[in-house]
Amino acid sequence: MENYETGEIVDTLISNYKNDEHIEEIEFNSQPDVDVIHEITRKLLRIVFPGYFREKNFKFYNLSSYINSLIEDVVYNLEKQIYLALQQCPECLDKNGVVGVTVKEKTEYVIRTFLQRLLVVREYLATDVKAAFDGDPAAFNKNEIILAYPGIWAIAINRIAHELYNLNVPLIPRIMTEYAHSKTGIDIHPGVTIGKYFFIDHGTGVVIGETAVIGEHVKIYQGVTLGALSTRAGQMLKGQKRHPTIEDYVTIYSGASILGGNTVIGKNAVIGGNAFITTSIDADAKVSIKNQELDIKTGTKKEVVQDENWFYII
Repeated sequence: MENYETGEIVDTLISNYKNDEHIEEIEFNSQPDVDVIHEITRKLLRIVFPGYFREKNFKFYNLSSYINSLIEDVVYNLEKQIYLALQQCPECLDKNGVVGVTVKEKTEYVIRTFLQRLLVVREYLATDVKAAFDGDPAAFNKNEIILAYPGIWAIAINRIAHELYNLNVPLIPRIMTEYAHSKTGIDIHPGVTIGKYFFIDHGTGVVIGETAVIGEHVKIYQGVTLGALSTRAGQMLKGQKRHPTIEDYVTIYSGASILGGNTVIGKNAVIGGNAFITTSIDADAKVSIKNQELDIKTGTKKEVVQDENWFYII
């Protein structure tokens, strides 16, 4: 582009901002800062897994001073971000079931309660690490699981975000879990309820929707979807259970899709790879896909091969 006037382009953009009601946000300091929330998330991981994720900026003489510095930093920054988020959501202003509190009161309540809940987060994460180690013969030790397994990283961030979600904090929990999604390929909505001893093996492509409920000792593999049957109704479905319930000791193999809010996978069930399930499965059941055939041809002659769902040329 040559011989253009910057001022003219700016004027055109400003006019466009004013006319478009969907993406026109121009109040620079009114929204939470995504980058700050990402940094808060990383610091919270250091708090729940002390000693595993190094912080170059902190100099400390003992564990107490280190954790104290981290918590002070998290509180200072998270309080600002929660305050900004709550300003966007008047209906989120409740405190322990009491509505009508101020943004400041709700922010203080959230920070205090959230910090207390970190002990519960650590309790659950300890079981997740154990489940990963016990369930994966390739694991060298538990240090490797915490430092290198994307499933644990995604679960840890989800458990942290879930506490804020339960405190009716808007925006921030989703920013946290989408940060984990961008780093691991694992997409778990912060609203998901997850029991102890949860293990995601490999993890890439896992999607778990907001109203899913997952019991204890559940193991899932890459590419699994716990989703909704249909979202055409959009916002009219808000608040309804749209995603499945997975009971205790269930294993779900790669590529399986389990859909629908009324779908329940019973205790001890095993769901085979690539299964597509929209109805409940009884406890102790084993679900697999039948009638798929592998037909291997050699040589240069091209032949049409058919299985249950596809035609293809070899």
